[in-house]
Amino acid sequence: MKRGTIAEGTVERVEFPNKGIVRIDDETLVSVKNVIAGQKVSVRIKKVRNGRGEATLVSVIEKSPDEITADCKHFGTCGGCAYRSLPYDKQLLLKENQVYSLLDKFVQKDRWLGIKASPVTEGYRNKMEFTFGDEYKDGPLALGMHKKGSFYDVVSVFDCKIVDEDYRKILAETIAFFDSRRIPYYHRMKHEGYLRHLLVRKAAYTGQIMVALVTSSQIDVNCEEQLLNDYKDMLLGLELSGELTGILHTVNDSLADTVQSDTTVILHGRDYITEKMLGMQFNISEFSFFQTNTRGAELLYTTAREFIGELGEGEKIVYDLYSGTGTIAQMIAPVAKKVIGVEIVKEAVEAARENAKLNGLSNCEFIAGDVLQVLDEIEERPDFIILDPPRDGIHPKAIRKIIAYGVERLIYISCKPTSLARDLEVLLANGYEVEKAVAVDQFPSTSHVETVVLMTRTK
Repeated sequence: MKRGTIAEGTVERVEFPNKGIVRIDDETLVSVKNVIAGQKVSVRIKKVRNGRGEATLVSVIEKSPDEITADCKHFGTCGGCAYRSLPYDKQLLLKENQVYSLLDKFVQKDRWLGIKASPVTEGYRNKMEFTFGDEYKDGPLALGMHKKGSFYDVVSVFDCKIVDEDYRKILAETIAFFDSRRIPYYHRMKHEGYLRHLLVRKAAYTGQIMVALVTSSQIDVNCEEQLLNDYKDMLLGLELSGELTGILHTVNDSLADTVQSDTTVILHGRDYITEKMLGMQFNISEFSFFQTNTRGAELLYTTAREFIGELGEGEKIVYDLYSGTGTIAQMIAPVAKKVIGVEIVKEAVEAARENAKLNGLSNCEFIAGDVLQVLDEIEERPDFIILDPPRDGIHPKAIRKIIAYGVERLIYISCKPTSLARDLEVLLANGYEVEKAVAVDQFPSTSHVETVVLMTRTK
């Protein structure tokens, strides 16, 4: 079948991450993104070899029997949500099947505990990074999410359902403010312009809100000072359900299309919000890692804590590797002798230390550095290890060092089941077995899912 050929077929299944398997004929299967099992689709062939290939979606000819009408007008255009047109119970079944199909050779069926639903499915996000741009070339100013399949075009997500009304109001008023003043967005190819991103955080329990406007430095200083003061006053004049406790201006002149800081100035309030979780408090700054679904994170960490079980009479040393802002470490600290967290992001480590003080925990130590190097420097050996690596999983050399400790039990928390499957293969080949595993949905309507695995050493 030649490249560019238009073909029709039925979506047999959707594999992680959001990769539909479409049967074109008895001998040909192609993978296609952004489809749902049961749909009849038209696709454009990219390549086929030995009956397997890749294609892009042209159109949906017939809907899946499971589909419903998505209640978000941006669905299908915005690249944020993949499964908004599926009832939530169908989303859960899809994600459970996706994860277990990757783990079934490592996890016995009676040790697979299925999937836990998110406690909230609407307005659950506590952080959004919106991008400035235009919805089409030379179009009006936009602020929101990238269009599905596009690196440049941006959808102004006025009606986004996975955030609450405060986010939508801040987004809409920010667009109106800068559009009325004809302030240009930063063009990622030309490297020209001013407006880059808008980062908004809102704590689920305290209601505290932080807004960070991320720009380049490409504007007259005197003009900028007045502009930022006016923007601050506009935000403070909004009627919000939460409390606007911080407004920041971050300058980023990096060529990379990421939210980062060359300099940050506080325009109002302070540079963090305070959130509560499972009886503890956490100060969250602009770039701190914190699970984006607070109530879902409580479920995730409660599940991990239940898996860990008893740690003796406070006699165990626990390693929390890839510890972020130390949330898990602090959950475990009350029943451990000592928890040692390792995290490569220095700001996250500083936040973890401050949060431990905030919660009155003196038996937590947080070390900034790459797990691969830091493990050689820690003198105290662990009795238990918690792993919560980034999406790419654990470095092959680091996993060898982790195995060498020979701990009887370890917990692996994964945000990408394909990386988890790769690492489980190494762990099982070196004397571990899966005692139990469960998926935890923290990201309703999207293709993402967390997994928690308890492993025990058998030899």
